[in-house]
Amino acid sequence: MAGLAESGSNPDVDLLYDINGLAKDAPHWFDRGMEFVGEYGLLLAMVLLVLWCWWTVRRRGDENAAPSVAALVWAPLAAGVAVLVNVPIRGFVERPRPFVDHQGLDVLVSGKTDFSFVSDHATLTMAIGVGLFVANRRFGLVGIGVALLEGFCRVYMGVHYPTDVIGGFALGTAVALLLSPLAMALLTPVTKAVERSPRAGWLIRARSVGRAGQEALIPGARAERPEEEPDLAA
Repeated sequence: MAGLAESGSNPDVDLLYDINGLAKDAPHWFDRGMEFVGEYGLLLAMVLLVLWCWWTVRRRGDENAAPSVAALVWAPLAAGVAVLVNVPIRGFVERPRPFVDHQGLDVLVSGKTDFSFVSDHATLTMAIGVGLFVANRRFGLVGIGVALLEGFCRVYMGVHYPTDVIGGFALGTAVALLLSPLAMALLTPVTKAVERSPRAGWLIRARSVGRAGQEALIPGARAERPEEEPDLAA
């Protein structure tokens, strides 16, 4: 894999220079913004997206709440598993960062001394995005879009080749989808047990106290349109 980076005529290297070349022509403030977005901002956006999806699911409070929350729990867990799987992959491939073998790159983040293939950021964000898609297609599509933007940012910043990013997308997707049935089988009974708990049930399904003193679903739960119901792929 490291040999792919040695030839300037390689499409991977050409695309690297084309995308990173945009950083050279951009204002300094824009590059600083891209540095923050690519290093931290989009990861934070994925966390907020998961929380937003969880809030929507629990507020709806329908019979699919427990499986949907189980899928949401799996999304960050899938990201963690994918990054762990990437550790031996990086050690086996040993591909240097692009700025090690190529001159003239505008590197926005210094101090990167580890190997390049595959991109942890691309792996993390795509695993979460696909995990979100398992829970809710609407939120999942947004998450996948954020992951694609993250991959672009990593190449723009000069710290990854395009194939590093593609490899991260493939790894994150594979882990999130292939292990999803097992994860759902393990997590769904847990979320159903939490749902039945008098104290922790609010984590799965939002409730309000009715006039008779019994817990009832909030009004917003019955106002949802059919197309907004969670769409579980698992």
